Amino acid sequence: MDIKEKIHQTVTQNDVVLYMKGSPQFPQCGFSSRAVQILNACGVKKFASVDVLADAEVRQGIKEYSNWPTVPQLYIGGEFVGGSDIMTEMFQNGELQKQLEPVLGAA
Repeated sequence: MDIKEKIHQTVTQNDVVLYMKGSPQFPQCGFSSRAVQILNACGVKKFASVDVLADAEVRQGIKEYSNWPTVPQLYIGGEFVGGSDIMTEMFQNGELQKQLEPVLGAA
């Protein structure tokens, strides 16, 4: 299985996935930390996270998979949402909470 297939499998088999630097318990950059805080504020108790610092192939592969140059990257229901700036904006205007509703209801 190549890296893009592995990424696709991860984002489609989990309701919420955050590709980030570090882990939710120990983020390795401010943007990843903010992304985790936003998910927590939305009531997301459990989500899959992938530490891009642990694997250079994943770090490059996720950028190609999404055609998005930076990390963190949030996926909800298999769909790419965006990075921490987009997450912040969506959280502030209530869009992120709406997008998470079906997922939170299933949990």
